[in-house]
Amino acid sequence: MKLVLTGHDERYTVEQSLMNLFPGELPVYEPIGPGDESWAVIACREEAGGRLTVTTDLACGGRKNSAFLTVSLSGPDFDREGQRRHAIGACFYLAALELLDAPPPWGMLTGVRPDKPAAWAIQAGKTPQEAQALLEETYFVSPSRAALASETGAMAAYAARGLEPRDIAVYIGIPFCPTRCAYCSFVSQSVEKSFPLMAPYVDALVREIRAGGEMVRRQGLRVRVLYMGGGTPTTLTAGQLDQVLTAFEESFDTTPCGEITVEAGRPDTITAERLAVLKAHGVTRVSVNPQTMEDHVLRAIGRNHTAGDIARAMELTAKYNFPHVNMDLIAGLPEDSPEGFRRSLDACLSFGTDNVTVHTLALKKGSRILLEGLSIPAPEAVAEMLDYAAPALRGAGHRPYYLYRQKYMSGSFENIGWCRPKAECLYNIYIMSELCSILSFGAGGSTKMVEPGTNHIERVFNLKYPKEYTERPEKCLANQQFFAAFYEKIFPI
Repeated sequence: MKLVLTGHDERYTVEQSLMNLFPGELPVYEPIGPGDESWAVIACREEAGGRLTVTTDLACGGRKNSAFLTVSLSGPDFDREGQRRHAIGACFYLAALELLDAPPPWGMLTGVRPDKPAAWAIQAGKTPQEAQALLEETYFVSPSRAALASETGAMAAYAARGLEPRDIAVYIGIPFCPTRCAYCSFVSQSVEKSFPLMAPYVDALVREIRAGGEMVRRQGLRVRVLYMGGGTPTTLTAGQLDQVLTAFEESFDTTPCGEITVEAGRPDTITAERLAVLKAHGVTRVSVNPQTMEDHVLRAIGRNHTAGDIARAMELTAKYNFPHVNMDLIAGLPEDSPEGFRRSLDACLSFGTDNVTVHTLALKKGSRILLEGLSIPAPEAVAEMLDYAAPALRGAGHRPYYLYRQKYMSGSFENIGWCRPKAECLYNIYIMSELCSILSFGAGGSTKMVEPGTNHIERVFNLKYPKEYTERPEKCLANQQFFAAFYEKIFPI
């Protein structure tokens, strides 16, 4: 779509709105010609006193529409900038609405964390009902999604009250899996291709963890939660898992760390020996992530196990009495159907797990689904899956406690973590609501630095691939120095 911006240069806001509302369109900044059928002109005029007028003229698919919006800007420059961006996004949304088959469930919200406005409102003293009304009236979110966001926003506000300024979370990444799933674009190596990398990777990871522990002690920071993800962490041997968890315990004060999550993930990696190691290290939450309980769908996504293997893994896991067990499902997988998804969810609930995460398929660049053009359910079928999930989970005593969105999600829906009362994974809330810093270890790790009480966030990234991560430890050390410098500005030693 050709875009013409007049009186402003809010390209990011307009482009995000375009991708949200017209996923097949790409932004092009060229003059509009007589025969062009896909274009938008977004104009701003700001008058003395802060009166802002925004107009949008939009054409797509042989249809045209216009919208007009007037707002009064107020406050310091930072606030006025946010108000200006919101007005531009809202005007574009209102012009697009007449050209869409149906309003998008999340209205004009385009980001990964659509419940953030609700969480902010509740933290500022609003009720969940007032936060829901804010989402509906200000961001045009559908009533059902606004109610959902007010629930998860309230949980984020509750979690924020339990954090102190020097509290952080730790993430340890294990970028190996038994096989690569069709939907995956993560930096993960299948074991059959990368087995020789695993031992040196673990050695390098342990060194990074120990260096990070020293840095955290010097800064006087406190680790509240640990999350080991991937990939599939239980691809490591029992001895390697012990090596990594021991390094964490010896490098950090674990007294305030009340939550340790490990993604056991794939049932073909879950053994008594590995589970015994996790139990011995005080792991409080494990994930057994089938994604589906339909054998033909498992084959379609490239998994070498069956639904029966998942059931046996759950039975084995139950013997170790972990406080919490999570299961993941994905709505919209290749070869799946609403009926198949219902069977999968019902099977997960039958295990009595107190955590269920329902993802919506995201079409990621580099995934086999896109590269090979695999057949996936239509958005209407995905909506039917999600419409079944919510009442079924609520009926089993689960409530939504965090949510997030991704680019190119089927039907423009969301991922939701559900749990029974007091079974929340705090790490998921912390990272999705950006409540505290996340210190990440391992290849592809993304360290996020959050200044307490502000929206100031900075990021540094570890090297992406296991081999280069192992060979260039200086990058990890530089990231840790950046992390330390960030906190020295906030809390001078």
